[in-house]
Amino acid sequence: PGAFAHPTVPSAHPYVLVNYQGKTRDVMTLAHELGHGVHQVLAAPNGPLMAPTPLTLAETASVFGEMLTFKSLLATADNPQTRKIMLASKAEDMINTVVRQIAFYTFERKVHTERRNGELTSEKIGELWLSVQSESLGPAISLNEGYESFWTYIPHFIHSPFYVYAYAFGDCLVNSLYAVYEEAETGFQEKYFDLLKAGGTKHHSELLAPFGLSASDPDFWKKGLAVIERLIDELEALETE
Repeated sequence: PGAFAHPTVPSAHPYVLVNYQGKTRDVMTLAHELGHGVHQVLAAPNGPLMAPTPLTLAETASVFGEMLTFKSLLATADNPQTRKIMLASKAEDMINTVVRQIAFYTFERKVHTERRNGELTSEKIGELWLSVQSESLGPAISLNEGYESFWTYIPHFIHSPFYVYAYAFGDCLVNSLYAVYEEAETGFQEKYFDLLKAGGTKHHSELLAPFGLSASDPDFWKKGLAVIERLIDELEALETE
């Protein structure tokens, strides 16, 4: 598994590299990476310095394209079992992107705050990791002995401190944007393309304004989280049938 889209330089087209095995998840991954490619092509006229997007917007086109594809596949699912698998997989992905990444961010905050008081032992870091993970995963998950060292498998903590927040920010941003898309009658596509064409030339607040969205408004985040809630509700409804 694995995939990525590389923009190379604005004067050349991007390259999408994927391992495609014909599974539903591979279709979603391809949609995700092609979203990056579309974003990179539309932003290319801004030049090599301003075409790249900031982390807050880097996952916009990819996650939006992935959601469009998911909804299309879900609409053609011909039996409850297939729908159940698709909904469960999508809900898990979205929870992983939002809840788990925020838990990672919380862990980083705790580590850096503790570091102000002096050097930390590996045991102390392990304690902080377990405290955050047990809270985010809840009582349904048992954390076995040895899990206190699992923070070491996240390279972002070392190489890109606090990068993880961007996953949650980007996913909720797109979910809110998708909620607007579902309710929009006309004009959404033009505004959406303008957002992608901007690349790194504008702040996310300026780009979201035409959609009536503001990341400083709690309702913005509620709108995005509601998209996840609806998927879980639909999954639970299938379970009772």
